Order: sequence, then structure tokens, then C-alpha cells
Amino acid sequence: MSGTGERRVVITGIGVTAPGGQGAKAFWKLLTDGRTATRRISFFDPSPFRSQVAAEVDFDAELSGLTPQEIRRMDRAAQFAVVTAREAVADSGLEFGTLAPHRTGVTIGSAVGATTGLDQEYRTVSDGGRLELVDHAYAVPHLYNYLVPSSFATEVAWAVGAEGPATVVSTGCTSGLDAVGYAADVIREGTADVMIAGAADAPISPITVACFDAIKATTPRNDDPAHASRPFDASRNGFVMGEGAAVFVLEEWESARARGAKIYAEVAGFATRSNAFHMTGLRPDGKEMAEAIRVALQEARLNAEDIDYVNAHGSGTKQNDRHETAAFKRSLGDHAHRTPVSSIKSMVGHSLGAIGSIEIAASVLAMSHDVVPPTANLHTPDPECDLDYVPLTARDWKTDAVLSVGSGFGGFQSAVVLANPDRRAR
Repeated sequence: MSGTGERRVVITGIGVTAPGGQGAKAFWKLLTDGRTATRRISFFDPSPFRSQVAAEVDFDAELSGLTPQEIRRMDRAAQFAVVTAREAVADSGLEFGTLAPHRTGVTIGSAVGATTGLDQEYRTVSDGGRLELVDHAYAVPHLYNYLVPSSFATEVAWAVGAEGPATVVSTGCTSGLDAVGYAADVIREGTADVMIAGAADAPISPITVACFDAIKATTPRNDDPAHASRPFDASRNGFVMGEGAAVFVLEEWESARARGAKIYAEVAGFATRSNAFHMTGLRPDGKEMAEAIRVALQEARLNAEDIDYVNAHGSGTKQNDRHETAAFKRSLGDHAHRTPVSSIKSMVGHSLGAIGSIEIAASVLAMSHDVVPPTANLHTPDPECDLDYVPLTARDWKTDAVLSVGSGFGGFQSAVVLANPDRRAR
């Protein structure tokens, strides 16, 4: 379909691979129970590092339906993307074999690509770092796929038979938001009718842990991993690294209605901005994030007062949580004080590029169940973070419109507005 007029975009399928349980149902139960999936790193010996905790996914590629050849060919993050896309496709009820392949596309976000695979292969070809002149013959045959993140989109496109636009979006920690926003724009402009969109990252490797150690962005609270991630709490001292993926089936609204699809939400508005300020630093006034929120609301044709819940970036660093609080006040005005806000990073960690899509999944499920997930480990609110951050316990809350935001190294600031399409039609 490529008709004239405004093409609206809806989510009709959800897949999630996250710490604490694979699949959207297990993910949602973890969130609403307020449980944390953060623990001491088990993938390697973390004792040499400042931060030794992470939110790991208990993932068995073979049990998840991947063949031995797929497992051999794909990095862990690509495996996440394919398995999660298959869940989303099954959930959508679409028969992809009946779709026009050139009208079906893929957009996958990732901040660090095949970091896990590259780290492992370097250790192999360098004999644990002892060889300055490495021997490439010891590497896996598909090492090139690890070097080019575009392979993520390729693998998902092959899995679903999509021959339309295939793109990887890599904008740091906003990649998961930006991938969904871009995919919605592709449908809205008429280039595609169906998009598989989301993000995947598997960054829990020695090189990534060392990098974040160097800038002291991750928490050193190693004695209590389950309570190490503390967004908006006065005692917060850095984020907990995570991993995972979330993928969605996006469709043109009229086509989805015509086939009787279950419609989770409309991707009503999206905007991204850059602060052009600092690689890792944030201005305390939150101006750029506030501007992204304003434009996303404008595109959605909603007012600040229409937002029922805000899914925050909430990384648990001192500067981010203050910056974000200021951005909400700046963009939502007095309504910011009446709106529940929460950070699921308190439970599933910060999976870099993947987390934006994982947070969209949480936002959509919040709308489906009229339940707001909590901010775990929030016992002593920072006086500078004085909004309603839904501490500890999930809350029943009528939710028809959600704002989900992200902030990424490089100065990226993104906002997505999700809405009940019937509410927007009214």
C-alpha cells in the first residue's frame, strides 16, 4: 500500500530478549514484580575491573531455535536480534510469505556491534594477547561479519524474507529509539508497508568493561549486585551494564486494522537532537532533550498534558538523572510533577544501543496492561530529582500515551511518543 494522505504506523508484534528471562512475557513479569536481574559478571573473571557487575541474559542459542551454522556465523548480539525478531513476527500474526518482499524492510540499532565476537576472536588470534603479530588463520571464517554491523540487518532480513530497506542505526545509547523512529518514518513516507525494527547489543566483554571503567561511568558497587543500579537515588554512583534485544513489527495502520491485527500502540511521534557539546558530558538544563520531546509531541499532535507515563533513560549516573529531570520539567511544565516516571535500567541494566528498544517494549506493555513498571532500588530520592519516579513497586495506572526518551554518548537526545491509536483518532 502506498496511498496518499497521512500514513499512520502501529506496532503489531513484540519480541524481547532481556536479562531475567527470554521473551516478552518473562520480561514484563520481571518488571512488574520489581525484581532485578543484575549480578556479578559470569562471562569472564571480572576481578581486575573497577565495576564487576552486569545484567546478563541467560541465553542458549540452540534452545532458542538457531542452527549450528547460524550460531557459528553470528555474533551473540546478532543472535539476539534474529531470535527476538522471530518472536515479534510470530506475535504479529503476519504471514510474511504472502507479503511483497520489496515492501518489507528491516532497521536494527546497535551501539557497539559485534563487540563480544571481536573480543573473543582477538584473544584467539593473538593467543590471549601474547602475540603482537596475530595469525588470522585461527579466526572464525565469518570474522568479516563481526567487523561490519550491517550484518545485523542482513541476518534479520534473511530470517523474515525482507527485500526492502535494510539499515543499521548506530547512534550510541539512543540507537534503539532511533531505529524504531526511522522505521516508522520509512512506512509513513510510503517506502515500505511493514518494517522489522528494534535493536540488539551484547557489550559485556573485557574491552567494554575496561572502557567504561576508565571514565568511571559504571558503578563500583560490587558487594551488592542486585541493588547496584539506583536511578534517581541519592546514593547512585554509575550504571550497570546490560545486554539484550527488543524487536517490533511495525505496520501501516489501515492495513493492520483491515487484517484484524492486535495493535499494541501507534508510533505517534519521534524526534532526535544533538547537544553538540561534549562526548560524554551533559548540560544540566536538559535543553536538547526537552527540544526532542517538544518536537515528538508536536509530530504526535499531542499536548504535554496528554502524556500518562514517562519511561526515562534513568541510567543512574549523577549527571544524567539531573539532566533528565530538568528536561522533563522544561518540556512538560507543571504536568511533569503529575506524571509517573520510571527507569527499568534499575532492573535490566543498561544494554547500550539495545536499551532504547527494550524501553519501548516496556512502554508498550505498560499501555497494554495499564501498569507502570517501578524504579527498583529507589529508597532515598535525590532532592534534585523531585518528580514521581514510582519507587520499588509497580503501579496500576491508566496509560494511553507514553513518552520514552534516551540520551547517548556523543550528545544524542531522542524521544518517542507512543499512543493508543483510537485516542489519537478521537
